[in-house]
Amino acid sequence: MDTEIPHSRHISTHIARPAQVVYDFAAEPTNLPRWAPGLCDSIAQRDGRWVAESPMGRIELTFAERNAFGVLDHDVTLPTGETFHNPMRVTPDGDGSELVFSLRRRPGVSDEDFERDAAAVLADLLALKRIVESA
Repeated sequence: MDTEIPHSRHISTHIARPAQVVYDFAAEPTNLPRWAPGLCDSIAQRDGRWVAESPMGRIELTFAERNAFGVLDHDVTLPTGETFHNPMRVTPDGDGSELVFSLRRRPGVSDEDFERDAAAVLADLLALKRIVESA
């Protein structure tokens, strides 16, 4: 695959809990280290901003405002100042819900790195699923 062509992969999982329950858990920034340890292992609000410690160094996170549509989009700003928008959404699916993260491939990202990122996102979604379903 040409690594210069950006595209997205939609990574999803079904969760056997109502969408509102999943949304309420995932939309709470302080829960992030519990289900996305690859992104951050701690998070705190400082001067009105969410700051987290991550394997990439100290990052800043900006979250979509709480909403009735299940939108969990968030921006991650790296220590370099580069910002990545991460589309994410939970939707009702029968008695449960579907959680979808759109992983965007940036130009120059190798197939191997993109696959590694996709696997990490899926692991995070499955961790969220385990936590919410066991509550």
